[in-house]
Amino acid sequence: MKMTKVKLDKLIAPSFYSVHNALKRDRYTHYWLKGGRGSTKSTFASVQIILGMMQDPDANAVVLRKVGQYLKDSVYEQLAWAIDKLGVSHLWKMTENPMVMTYLETGQKILFRGADKPKKTRSTKFSKGYAKFIWYEEVDEFHGTEEIRTINQSLMRGGPRFVVFYSFNPPASVRNWVNAELLIDRADRLIHHSTYLDVPKEWLGEPFIIEAEHLKKTNERAYNHEYLGEVTGTGGEVFTNVTIRDIGDEEINRFDRIKRGLDFGYASDPLHYGVCHFDKTRRRLYIFHEVHKVGLSNRVAVDLIKQENVNNEPIVADSAEPRTINEFRGLGLKITGARKGPGSVEHGIKFLQDLEEIIIDKKRCPNTAREFLHYELEKDREGNFKADFPDKNNHSIDCFRYALEDDMRGSRKAKAVQSLY
Repeated sequence: MKMTKVKLDKLIAPSFYSVHNALKRDRYTHYWLKGGRGSTKSTFASVQIILGMMQDPDANAVVLRKVGQYLKDSVYEQLAWAIDKLGVSHLWKMTENPMVMTYLETGQKILFRGADKPKKTRSTKFSKGYAKFIWYEEVDEFHGTEEIRTINQSLMRGGPRFVVFYSFNPPASVRNWVNAELLIDRADRLIHHSTYLDVPKEWLGEPFIIEAEHLKKTNERAYNHEYLGEVTGTGGEVFTNVTIRDIGDEEINRFDRIKRGLDFGYASDPLHYGVCHFDKTRRRLYIFHEVHKVGLSNRVAVDLIKQENVNNEPIVADSAEPRTINEFRGLGLKITGARKGPGSVEHGIKFLQDLEEIIIDKKRCPNTAREFLHYELEKDREGNFKADFPDKNNHSIDCFRYALEDDMRGSRKAKAVQSLY
């Protein structure tokens, strides 16, 4: 049986060429394909699975949705489309009950599973080969990394090489688990973002473009989320001035206003020690070092701090723990308690909000990046945002409030003087 020759550039949008090449070189295991409507991320995954299976006689595939009833009208039809467009329909057998696609030449199979029936997912077996390809469509609908990890542990067995696709439109909230997951660096993971703007217009059709442009004019925030796949937020984000980027050693060596803060841990709460540079003129805060750990003894905590603070520069800590401050001081640190007062928390957070930019190196400070990005106002029963800032998951935020207290006091005095005029 012969295959019809098809040019891949007729099926794969230009923005996915680099991902295609990475797959050819076996560069990664996990491919997170995020983007807005019409970005062809699901198209790309379906084409790669069919091609990959036909090139590797041991490769099977498992395709998953959170809810099994949506498999037929989404991923099943998408893979049937890919088989047709690749000109290989005569080489495949497709059945809907049970939902299976079989490559006739070798008996390789594509199985479809809903995660709402976990026993069926765990019992997935193949008579020949292994599940080389795994595809989570609309992965944000799954409950979180633990559920994904459990499924992967069941499926990623018995083979030398795996390719796992995760396709989704990024949820609006920064706090959503899938957005948070992508803040974590992994050497075996590629994160790819695409939009309909990267796709030939004739693939999408004029009505699609008209709808997108209409929404852009009438509701730009919704357009940015739905069509550009941007994490636009829920409106309750406390810090909208955060930039995530690398801060290199050469840049750090030029910093001349370095501040250090410390928030003590309690039981299950982590100790958080942070180091930053504050550019007072440009009102930019650069955060480039952290210690964030649970269950540290005071001696171990001090040792970790001394590894960074080799010259024993001053540290400002949470003054609610004077005994711990004395113990840290006795272990050799130059440490003082922050001067708190009525409204100091609110004033400190508003000071950070008012900065031109808070730049965080997430490789050096992953927990700081997570807390600043995820810090959101809570809602009441009616769905309205509460006025008070939440007192949880804010260890790094407290740490830098303490570190910058002198600059904050200067800011408070300046505002008090301005209010007299």
